[in-house]
Amino acid sequence: MRMKDIFEFADELGPLKVIHVYEPSVNLRAVLVVDNIARGPSLGGVRMATDVSVEECVRLARAMTYKNSAAGLPHGGGKAVLYGDPKMAKVEKEKMIRALAKVLRNEDSYIFAPDMGTDEECMAWVQDEIGRVVGLPREIGGIPLDEIGATGFGLSHAVDVALNYCDFQLEGARVVVQGFGAVGKHAARYLSQRGAVLVAVADSRGAIYNPDGLDVQQLIALKAAGGFVGDYPEARKMTGDDLLDVACDIWIPAARPDVIHEANVHRLNTRLVVEGANIPLTHGAERILHERGILCLPDFIANAGGVICAAMEYQGASQVAALAMIEEKLRANTEQVLAMVKDRDMLPREAAMEMALGRLKKAMSYRRFSLFSSGPKFI
Repeated sequence: MRMKDIFEFADELGPLKVIHVYEPSVNLRAVLVVDNIARGPSLGGVRMATDVSVEECVRLARAMTYKNSAAGLPHGGGKAVLYGDPKMAKVEKEKMIRALAKVLRNEDSYIFAPDMGTDEECMAWVQDEIGRVVGLPREIGGIPLDEIGATGFGLSHAVDVALNYCDFQLEGARVVVQGFGAVGKHAARYLSQRGAVLVAVADSRGAIYNPDGLDVQQLIALKAAGGFVGDYPEARKMTGDDLLDVACDIWIPAARPDVIHEANVHRLNTRLVVEGANIPLTHGAERILHERGILCLPDFIANAGGVICAAMEYQGASQVAALAMIEEKLRANTEQVLAMVKDRDMLPREAAMEMALGRLKKAMSYRRFSLFSSGPKFI
């Protein structure tokens, strides 16, 4: 993505800064986007993958701006992307993460957090280098987001509220999860504990399907042992793309951006889509679902549990307090958004953005000057 192309994404909200990082001695290439800090220092995860991009980082940072604003957190939106294979040798990964932290040591407008391809251990390395981080291991005072499944926990409460606007119950509801990682596995766990039935799931290697249901705990144990969902014995193997056609009640995208778009959204055979990943559907795809009468709960409403937990950790709160706050905020925000959808016949994303922007612009009005008056800074 060329520098001038970033201005196509720029508006009155941001981005405030776009920082490119390159350190050849450890094969480090990364990008940090600080989108908006009107509510406070930006908080957003470090995403590691071989195919990340500046455009993806800009879009994810904006999603974090909306998410943090909607959740009422004292943080703006930011995101970092790190080019590399998250399954690389641990010693090499540690060198890259530590190098990134050291380069960004003085960038106090951004607080590190885990994301796809990074975890609590990676954040411990950041803590050791600079200390400006959340999502730490329990042993050094953190609330381990992935271990407790904070995002999945919040998503389960969002589903509970959304079902008041659907014509089916959670008990016996058939669930499909695309992406069985930190978000997807815990979403499946929390929902199955309340009577839902996981019938299909995918990871980076493929997908499986069993109309009679999959054992969520067995799948979690399989993944923890280094396996893939395709190793699960009692299921039919399929491709990740085949997952789109599986008939279900709840479809949860919990992996990469733009997996559902205008060209494939018609294949979804579900009654409720709950966005566990950030920007997993294009806006055009969301509009098509709305026109088909399929409720789609936007990402920065449904998956805010992780960042709420992170913000609570940063303030020194306990795990119990963090989980209580996730439940309170996810249920209240989901209800407010869906009530607006019902009363005003608007898209869920439009309602969510109206709510988030109202809170953000109020915060911006308290600032002495426009944070974005002269355009984004490139470093």
